[in-house]
Amino acid sequence: MNTNSSTFDVIIVGGGLAGLSSAIHLSKYKLSVLVIEKNKYPKHKVCGEYVSNEVLPYLNFLNLDVFQLGAKRIDTFQLSTKKSKLISATLPMGGFGISRFCLDAALAEKATEHGAQVLQDTVEDIQFFEDRFSVATKNSKSYQAKIVIGAYGKRANVDLKLNRKFIKTKSPYLAVKTHVTGEFPDNVVALHNFEGGYCGVSKVENDRINVCYITNYKSFKKFKSIEEFQHEVLFKNEHLKHIFNQTSPVFEQPLTISQISFENKKPIDHHIIMCGDTAALIHPLCGNGMSMAIKSAQIASQLIVKYFNSEIPNREALEKQYLREWNAVFKSRLKTGHRIANLFNHSKLSEVSMQVLQWFPMILPHIIKRTHGKLMQVK
Repeated sequence: MNTNSSTFDVIIVGGGLAGLSSAIHLSKYKLSVLVIEKNKYPKHKVCGEYVSNEVLPYLNFLNLDVFQLGAKRIDTFQLSTKKSKLISATLPMGGFGISRFCLDAALAEKATEHGAQVLQDTVEDIQFFEDRFSVATKNSKSYQAKIVIGAYGKRANVDLKLNRKFIKTKSPYLAVKTHVTGEFPDNVVALHNFEGGYCGVSKVENDRINVCYITNYKSFKKFKSIEEFQHEVLFKNEHLKHIFNQTSPVFEQPLTISQISFENKKPIDHHIIMCGDTAALIHPLCGNGMSMAIKSAQIASQLIVKYFNSEIPNREALEKQYLREWNAVFKSRLKTGHRIANLFNHSKLSEVSMQVLQWFPMILPHIIKRTHGKLMQVK
């Protein structure tokens, strides 16, 4: 669509969960918002597609009912080791399953309804000068704003322009995602380990099952195809073998994404307020990246509204407050995610840990709580 102006209060780079949630929130407070997203809606994305219920109050504030969209209510977590040992636990807060294909499109529609402008283009450069931003796009357009939110996902070419530290290091991880049809409980999210990776499984709308796994490229490149890798590696876990053998694929080909980095990132970089995976990537073992993206949008948007209302006096105070609140909500769970990942990367330790969890199952809900947040009131 064509924008009516080249100057906005806020430009949001990236129209995923974090970017669109912020666009709706800020537009509700009558701020002029431009979202620049490179893809059309709807579009499938490589994602676990499980969301913690911690974000439900915020989604209600955004006037979005995920259950009207067909989201599946999830209350049970299953975990298996590489040797197929399985343990189940009740999710302390619960969650829901919904595809990015469905949720992103619904959020984009809400953002437009509330007055945000959504532009399909690719951001190539972001410059900050004299307390304002200038954003340049692939289509040779330039837009200005007082505030820029970075919500463009795990990595992008603009990270190179911004000289972000993590982008200089090659990451050994890639992810594969597909939807299948078949038998799987509506209320379960499962995380099955295999040699060199982890696979999440849960129901989404239309009774489809989302299957998404992450592995290291070193393990993957030994095989000629995704199918061969799955048969030779994933199928050593009996639970994954059963899922793949007893279901039918919906996609013609699985979706893939490479160069997934778990390196530390800055939530504020070049004065840009980073949200979602652009700020930090929680390990897939924690299965909570979608809720983190939405919650980071809530934190950023609440503070930006205060900034434009002069309740926060200047940019420096805004950035410091965002960093404080971001760390308070996410820093601990990110550390826990890394520790869990390191544990399950060691076969013997993971098997011993699973044995301990089988003896003392009450421990697992406490671990889950460490990677999930609390219900957060909308201010």
